[in-house]
Amino acid sequence: GKWHMGVNCKTRNDHCHHPLNHGFDYFYGMPFTLLNECQGTDDPELAKSLQETYWFCAQMIIVAVFTLVIGKLANLFPVKWKIIICLAICGLLHFISWFSSYGFTKYWNCILMRNHDITEQPMNLQKSTSNMLKEAITFIERNKHRPFLLLVSLLHVHTPLITTEKFQGKSRHGLYGDNVEEMDWMVGRLLDVIDKEDLKNTTFIYFTSDHGGFLEAHRGNSQLGGWNGIYKGGKGMGGWEGGIRVPGIVRWPGVLPAGTVISEPTSLMDIYPTVVQLAGGAVPQDRVMDGHSLLPLLQGTEQHSRHEFLFHYCGVFLHAVRWHQKDSGTTWKAHYATPVFQPEASGACFKRGICPCFGDGVAHHDPPLLFNLSQDPSEANPLSADTEPLFDTVMRRIRRAVEEHRRTLTPVPQQLSPYNNIWKPWLQPCCGTFPLCWCQEENNKA
Repeated sequence: GKWHMGVNCKTRNDHCHHPLNHGFDYFYGMPFTLLNECQGTDDPELAKSLQETYWFCAQMIIVAVFTLVIGKLANLFPVKWKIIICLAICGLLHFISWFSSYGFTKYWNCILMRNHDITEQPMNLQKSTSNMLKEAITFIERNKHRPFLLLVSLLHVHTPLITTEKFQGKSRHGLYGDNVEEMDWMVGRLLDVIDKEDLKNTTFIYFTSDHGGFLEAHRGNSQLGGWNGIYKGGKGMGGWEGGIRVPGIVRWPGVLPAGTVISEPTSLMDIYPTVVQLAGGAVPQDRVMDGHSLLPLLQGTEQHSRHEFLFHYCGVFLHAVRWHQKDSGTTWKAHYATPVFQPEASGACFKRGICPCFGDGVAHHDPPLLFNLSQDPSEANPLSADTEPLFDTVMRRIRRAVEEHRRTLTPVPQQLSPYNNIWKPWLQPCCGTFPLCWCQEENNKA
């Protein structure tokens, strides 16, 4: 499925970020993320502001060149042809940048890979559902006689909401609902294969999501990014509950009792130590591990999560801290920074398209906004020293936890730096002769 970690570091073929260089033995899916451009919709998603800037600059330079050429020919101003030619080249480069920022995106970034080989460029989104499902099923069938780890990262419930014709119009909740219906069907197919191969009682299955609904995703009046219920905020908003509180559903018949509900804070970081324990291994002891195995909670040998504190980041910036107070069972959350909603009362960053992590799009709070999530899960009523007798005590304990947490951090190269976020032609995966990247191996095999 969707890897979304990229491929290359220094050369087009080093594949340093590829799944096969990070512990996996087999890969089939998208090395990047799913973009509107992959479907060819009218509203581009990748570098939208850059596209507008490129186009504006190109237009200005073209006007300037025409003005200078007319002025030169009419002897209105003494300008050298060399300057006009340089300006024209700049205009051409800006035009190419504008066109490539959306014209080639589909061919460069919407790709499918099997292991290290590109199988589709651009990928056929109408066949991606059946392709992903077929690959997952055949993987189970190939490995049914030995232990295996299968990570299925679906392209579903992510814009542009690729939905096959069979499920279009099936839900009462529009295209997003249709997409959820199809995802549910795909998960059901995988569970059926597990049952058919008699792996039901020996397979630990964990279904979850990496973030809440994307509130800014709209097409006209249609909401494309899901709904977060009573919880405030959404995807990409640092610490608000709507972006980080997600479902977690576990299935392991014969080992875990069905119908159990565990109301304890856990994290996707817990998947790694859980898988290591299931495989009979041991997590590294030479570093601080942020996750904890879920098995003690699931099996009832422990009643409380080992996560007393959870630190919610936006990029490299600490936006909020959650404290699960074990003696009282109360869950507190302090927000050090929150995105500035646009419009103010909208609950999302509609004008920007996505909330920023820093700068003028973020409000800093001193003292932090404190909420009692046990009584106010919607984070509607911030507490203060006047309204909450424990305010100072809670804030002191959270402040100490942040100091302890920061002492465990090791500086690393900034992966989200501007340089690492700009497109580099020499790293672009391509199954043809760059920039004419085109292959359809899946269709050829069919």
